[in-house]
Amino acid sequence: MADITAVAVRELRERTGIGMMQCKKALVETDGDMEKAVEHLRKKGMAAVEKRAGRDANEGVVMSYIHPGSRLGVLVEVNCETDFVARTEDFQAFARGVAMHIAAEGPVAVSREEIDPATIDKEKEIYLEQAKNEGKPEHIAEKIVSGRLDKYYQEVCLLEQAFVKDPDKTIQDLVTELTAKIGEKITVRRFSCFRLGES
Repeated sequence: MADITAVAVRELRERTGIGMMQCKKALVETDGDMEKAVEHLRKKGMAAVEKRAGRDANEGVVMSYIHPGSRLGVLVEVNCETDFVARTEDFQAFARGVAMHIAAEGPVAVSREEIDPATIDKEKEIYLEQAKNEGKPEHIAEKIVSGRLDKYYQEVCLLEQAFVKDPDKTIQDLVTELTAKIGEKITVRRFSCFRLGES
C-alpha cells in the first residue's frame, strides 16, 4: 500500500474541493493514485460540489444550542441557496449538529482564513523555537512548523475539526456530503458562543 502524504491529500483537496478526510480515504482506496482518486470522488458525486462553490448562499437558518444547565449557549448561521432547502430536515439537523459541536469543541474561527495573521506568526515563531530546541536542522524545522501549524488549524478552525459525533469526518466533510446530497451550496457563515459570567 502507498504511503499517503499530507501533501497528496492537500493537492487532492485543492483539485476537488472535498474535505481532507474524504480525500485521504479516496487516496487510500486508489493506492495513492491522484488521477484515480479524482475519478473515484467524481463517481461518488462529491467533486460536483466544487461547481457550486461560486453560487450565492443567502438563505438558511440561525440555529441555537443551549447546553443542559443553561450556562453555555451557541448561535450559528448556516446558509444555503433557497428557503426551501433551509426548511428541510436534513439541513436543520446539520445546523443543529454544528451548533452542538461548537458548544462541545469551542472553535475560535470558521476557517483558517479568519484567524488573525499576527496569531499565526506567533504560533510559527513558537513552533520554530521548539524545533530548534529539539536540535532539528533548519530544513526539517520548517516541515515541523508546517505540520504543527496544520494541527493547530485542526484544533481551532470549525471546518477542520473532527465532528464530535463522528470523529472520522470533519465539519467540512459534513458540509461537502450535505451539498452533494441536496444539490445546493452550503456554508457555515459565523457563530457566537455565550458562557455564563464571561465578558
